[in-house]
Amino acid sequence: MLPFLVTVFFLHSCFLRANGHLREGMMLLKTEFALRLYQSVAACRNDTNFVISPTGVSLPLEILQFGAEGSTSQQLADALGYTIHDQRVKDFLHAVYATLPTFSQGGEMELACSLFVQMGTPLSPCFVEQVSWWANSSLEPVDLSEPNSTTIQASEGTSGQTAGEGPSEGSGGWPWEQVGAAFAQLVLVSTMSFQGTWRKRFSSTDTQILPFTCARGLVLQVPMMHQMAEVNYGQFQDTASHQVGVLELPYLGSAVSLFLVLPRDKDIPLSHIEPHLTASTIHLWTTSLRRARMDVFLPRFRIQSQFNLKSILNSWGVTDLFDPLKANLKGISGQDGFYVSEAIHKAKIEVLEEGTKASGATALLLLKRSRIPIFKADRPFIYFLREPNTGFVFSIGRVSNPLD
Repeated sequence: MLPFLVTVFFLHSCFLRANGHLREGMMLLKTEFALRLYQSVAACRNDTNFVISPTGVSLPLEILQFGAEGSTSQQLADALGYTIHDQRVKDFLHAVYATLPTFSQGGEMELACSLFVQMGTPLSPCFVEQVSWWANSSLEPVDLSEPNSTTIQASEGTSGQTAGEGPSEGSGGWPWEQVGAAFAQLVLVSTMSFQGTWRKRFSSTDTQILPFTCARGLVLQVPMMHQMAEVNYGQFQDTASHQVGVLELPYLGSAVSLFLVLPRDKDIPLSHIEPHLTASTIHLWTTSLRRARMDVFLPRFRIQSQFNLKSILNSWGVTDLFDPLKANLKGISGQDGFYVSEAIHKAKIEVLEEGTKASGATALLLLKRSRIPIFKADRPFIYFLREPNTGFVFSIGRVSNPLD
């Protein structure tokens, strides 16, 4: 599985308590931020697929905190749930970013942020130092007035169990003019990629065409991967007493896992469950799973989404940042005049059998095993790519139609 995402911020010139439980508190805050993003997107994308990366969104917001002051800084802190001006939080996040896993056995993860600066733009030495120190971030002077000659380069994923391209299909990059940055003074770009091989791989010879019932009752025939394996599984209920099954699919050599949330009642749509998801609920579910031998059916899916984060953040109360008259980003250059004009997020995820595209594997039929429990994702489900020790959610989304 490989999500690839890009978050872009264009800047133009013109629940933590002192209780010692920092890691646990940050873990819940990171998960809560992810769920808040998910719920904001889900509310305006009824019954459709989407993917978003909370980690790829929070990273540039953290960097903006280094330059934000006054109410602009407070609004960012309210949106994130924390502030990097708290030294404990700053040290914790820096330690996490410095040790993000790079896996030698089954895959790798990369999180980075680049600040493209218009040549000649004055920057505060303190801001430059803090950005350079933060989460594999870098500052690069460029001529933003020549968009045709400048491209945000994004590496292309390699083939394997998962594969994906950069943010612009087939282009290997994202031209400035696509997002109107010709008059920007700064462009902040965060990227996150993860490539992993299942700890127990799906075999292409076990993939078959099976029915998938979409949210509005439409039944589609989709390629459904299958394996019988020892997995972590649990049955729970949300705060509104909806029953769900939760399955964890781990990656080889990785602390990161893909979690799937499936309503147990086929007549209960995801829209009934989504509003009731909380960080505490997710934490309880993911830490209460038990080993079980199961027949697992999971459709192949590939989702790419693009969002205007400006509207989402505005709805959260982050308004000053986008207002040329109210934005207070003096910490960037020591002067007034910077504000964020656009905030664009693009993400992609692809879940496949390792190293295959599942051609010619649909002739096999599986016998029902009456003594083996079944997890069959044959209707809409929620997924999230999460590292449980930190609560970092690298990717979260919904599959309503695997063929879209």
